[in-house]
Amino acid sequence: MRESEARAHDRGRVLLTGATGYVGGRLLRKLEESERPVRCMTRRPEALLGRVGERTEVVHGDILEPSSLRAALAGITTAYYLVHSMAASGPFDEADRRGAESFAAAARDSGVRRIVYLGGLGADEKLSAHLASRHEVGRILRESGVPTVEFRAAMIIGSGSVSFEIVRALVDRSPVLLIPRWVVSRTQPIAIEDVLEYLLAALDLEVDDSRVFEIGGPDRVTYADLMHEYAHQVSLRRALIRVPLATPRISALWLSIVTPLYASIGRELIESLRNDTLVRGELAREAFPIRPRGFRRAIERALANEDREFAETRWSDALSAHRRRNWGGVTLGQRAVASRRIRIAASPQRAFAPIQRIGGKTGWYYANGFWRLRGLMDKLVGGVGLRRGRRDPVRLAVGDTLDFWRVQAFEQDHLLRLEAEMKAPGRVWLQFEVDGDATGSTLCQTAIFDPHGLAGRAYWYALYPIHHLIFQGMLRAIERAATSSAAPAATTTASRCGRTDGEPTADLGPHRAARLPIRGSSD
Repeated sequence: MRESEARAHDRGRVLLTGATGYVGGRLLRKLEESERPVRCMTRRPEALLGRVGERTEVVHGDILEPSSLRAALAGITTAYYLVHSMAASGPFDEADRRGAESFAAAARDSGVRRIVYLGGLGADEKLSAHLASRHEVGRILRESGVPTVEFRAAMIIGSGSVSFEIVRALVDRSPVLLIPRWVVSRTQPIAIEDVLEYLLAALDLEVDDSRVFEIGGPDRVTYADLMHEYAHQVSLRRALIRVPLATPRISALWLSIVTPLYASIGRELIESLRNDTLVRGELAREAFPIRPRGFRRAIERALANEDREFAETRWSDALSAHRRRNWGGVTLGQRAVASRRIRIAASPQRAFAPIQRIGGKTGWYYANGFWRLRGLMDKLVGGVGLRRGRRDPVRLAVGDTLDFWRVQAFEQDHLLRLEAEMKAPGRVWLQFEVDGDATGSTLCQTAIFDPHGLAGRAYWYALYPIHHLIFQGMLRAIERAATSSAAPAATTTASRCGRTDGEPTADLGPHRAARLPIRGSSD
């Protein structure tokens, strides 16, 4: 056993609840990187299959089923409590209370030495139902007899954080932002990376009793400030109009219309926004060496991390769980993803050969007249059009121009991802993935669109029927080219992404206007 792994084992096994959630999923990766022995407790163990490391245990457990907790907590030194019941069908505060009481009792009886809990920031008086429940859960855990480290945080900024996604959705989908009273409440948002650092540091914190640490970034801002900064970073112009009579209840109704995906949880969160959520005191600063980043940098990081996560996504696998497709593809966060696949009776080498030659003099295999018209329209509005062609008729490398696209990632005989440089009300990517063996291949073609405001959404859905026909025709034409007896296989001596190790490369810069793609969270 390696020395670092031995030290991690000496510190005991960690139980992680909420591993399928936003914070828990990211903390799981951090814990595994630290080589600590980890056990994940979840109501649906199958949801974590394939997402955990080889040494991570996954067990069934439900905080509302006390009998299921004993085995999950056996042999645990530190337990992370990162669950809530806001999505429950009944009263969430009652479910939160019963769950916390069951878990606290089971942890005490099992000899757990420490509980780490992430709650909500806010003064103790006149709290919303959501924040009051968060504080009550913390109190129940602290009074359990097990030393509890309770962190209280306001909005967590990160791609996938519900509170941050609500702000994004409102800005993206509302050209005019009506600012009610609650939008001028002050808060200290904190980046997801900094929250994870605090949660990890709690493992080694020397305390013999329960402690409450209020954590937040250095900036005290209003929710209007957050909306304005996000709009600035994604290059959207938004008018902010103050509406003094709009209550959180009215705002929640508007939210359910604009962002139905977050409506059920969002209504409770908006009720919480009437409270200032500010750090009172320096306890966290004194106990931890962590210095959180400002909210502007946190938003920038969230967008860059989302780009990286989308860029690393294998769409041939990721969309397999989305059995029910909506008109216009699948919506993931703010992005629209439309994917289609075809089976080709050819080896991956031959199936990939037509893809590798796409564009330039070869054309786009289907509706080339449409592509020429799109290039002409792009030139008329100051874009590059189709005049650039391609550098080489066969070979490709990351960074090559390909008509009004640029190669973002390339793996010989397997992957080609293109980023659009045409004028459009949003960012566009087109990806081809080929998998298979000598008996046949599967080609997965995926279009990803990151719309800029309502104009971008209108653009995507208005052109979706045309794009569907063109991309479907392209797939069939690629199949015919690959299975033709005269179809040559592209050379396999070309380096992958300009490298020889076969790994895709993506150059993700720090600023949204400069980075390559594809925005979702985290570190």
